[in-house]
Amino acid sequence: MAKNTKKTDEPVAAPQAAPADKPAGGLFGYAPAPESPAAAGDIASSYGHFIGGAFVDSSGSEALKTVNPATEEVLAEFAQGTPEDVDRAVAAARAAFADWSALPGSERAKYLFRIARIIQERSRELAVLESIDNGKPIRETRDVDLPLVAAHFFYYAGWADKLDYAGFGANPKPLGVAGQVIPWNFPLLMLAWKIAPALATGNTVVLKPAETTPLTALRFAEICRQAGLPKGVVNIVTGDGRTGAALTAHPDVNKLAFTGSTPVGRAIAKQVAGTRKKLSLELGGKAANIVFDDAPIDQAVEGIVNGIFFNQGHVCCAGSRLLVQESVQDELLDALKRRMATLRVGDPLDKNTDIGAINSAEQLARITALTEAGEAEGAERWSPACELPGTGFWFRPTLFTGVSQAHRIAQEEIFGPVLSVLTFRTPAEALDKANNTPYGLSAGIWTEKGSRILWMANRLKAGVVWANTFNKFDPTSPFGGYKESGYGREGGRHGLEAYLDV
Repeated sequence: MAKNTKKTDEPVAAPQAAPADKPAGGLFGYAPAPESPAAAGDIASSYGHFIGGAFVDSSGSEALKTVNPATEEVLAEFAQGTPEDVDRAVAAARAAFADWSALPGSERAKYLFRIARIIQERSRELAVLESIDNGKPIRETRDVDLPLVAAHFFYYAGWADKLDYAGFGANPKPLGVAGQVIPWNFPLLMLAWKIAPALATGNTVVLKPAETTPLTALRFAEICRQAGLPKGVVNIVTGDGRTGAALTAHPDVNKLAFTGSTPVGRAIAKQVAGTRKKLSLELGGKAANIVFDDAPIDQAVEGIVNGIFFNQGHVCCAGSRLLVQESVQDELLDALKRRMATLRVGDPLDKNTDIGAINSAEQLARITALTEAGEAEGAERWSPACELPGTGFWFRPTLFTGVSQAHRIAQEEIFGPVLSVLTFRTPAEALDKANNTPYGLSAGIWTEKGSRILWMANRLKAGVVWANTFNKFDPTSPFGGYKESGYGREGGRHGLEAYLDV
């Protein structure tokens, strides 16, 4: 399988990406600024499951491997969870539920506060471990992911003794055992999004991390023990989709929360239909980032770059479709290409890196196939020149112009650093094109007119709409989508409802 995309043809006039020792347009060169991988702490050669407050061996003999996407180095082996392992984890969660749910909210809050503080104390360790296992730049894990992880535990700790005043009636009750399946793009943050509200409301948890990024979830198990969390309140079972299917099908799970692809979410919804299980799904997206002719161009360019190249484009709400008003198309694209030429692709542990490694060979193959389809369908591909490392999974930041709404790259979620550019003339046309997607997770609007922002936001079929910014998250704000982007909300007061019997 190809490890890079060096066959991309760049136009002769394409701006050059910054060389290793001199940034484009800068006076001073960059020196490497590596974070030490030793800061991640000891990584065991093999891991079992975390069940009933202890690490235990799997009932099966199969083991999976997690690799560093930037080097293809095997980091550790971990257990492939069997249905028997899931049974043990659910039983441990069920046994812990009575005592945990009976605790006063103020007592549950103490554990959540303790977990949040430990996460802050160990944030450097966790940020480095996340970058090594996932491939994302250390600058993102350090400055975005870890602060948000701690903030979610702090936020829901604050709710734990105030559930009577959350708007769900007096004395709302927890559901019981929550089964949670999280993706590989934000492993620790998605864990926090799900575990924090579940514990605050009195539920116990069985969580399955993604098979390519299990390490921070297993490190979180150590944090649970360090915080003195009662045994069985949080259980972590590793494995691939077979383990997830065993968890979602388990008859003694009361609530399921899944973040991942739309096809898997659709299968889970069918599986749960007709049962009494409560379900929330946060699935794919194909967000429109809409730039009007009165938008501040430089600010919009930064928002576009953040919207699609943050986390290598491995973001469900990524602004993967750029809708730009025709009158400013040339000016905007010129500025965008200049900015893309300064993006630094490389070692995720270098603090200067903007775009890290693609998470897996499988995901790289999907991105490559869809970009080749874009070229075959007639769209014009452009990438800045940049040298990609010889090992690992890498993809240049890429944009397509001449894209029609019928192109696959305008309709299918690529989940990579690939931007499709479409144009519009009127707000009504922009709205029609933005809503012409089976997804409905997010959107962005760039204009100086507040009335236009409100007009567009009220008509966009998206769960989250950003105005003159993109990818802004806060634990107090709900997040979720419509249509094939799923249903239910995580974050904010709304995120409590998914874990209460209301």
